[in-house]
Amino acid sequence: QVQLVESGGGLVQAGGSLRLSCAASGRTFSTGTMGWFRQAPGKEREFLARVSWSAGSTYYANSVKGRFTISRDNAKNTVYLQMNSLKPEDTAVYYCAASTITSNIETMYPYWGQGTQVTVSS
Repeated sequence: QVQLVESGGGLVQAGGSLRLSCAASGRTFSTGTMGWFRQAPGKEREFLARVSWSAGSTYYANSVKGRFTISRDNAKNTVYLQMNSLKPEDTAVYYCAASTITSNIETMYPYWGQGTQVTVSS
């Protein structure tokens, strides 16, 4: 069993930055992928970024490319999402998720955190 705990959400003004963290415990992976998703009110959950545990390779959705950076610290079993130049439309609940494969598809991630709220004011 894998447990994921997000932290770092909050209220920030447009143009500001936040760094989200996702601490993994339990049966962690030396391979596989960690992803970040978000869900805004009334919208479907959206893929944002993923990073591989082993090689650290990354992939971003076009909506956040150039503004968000995903990274991982294998020693701490923690994944980060650095979010810069935040916009009001980035307001959502942000989730981290773990998968044994490389995927951008929500259903390919069996393990999820509880989510952390990010609110960007205009």
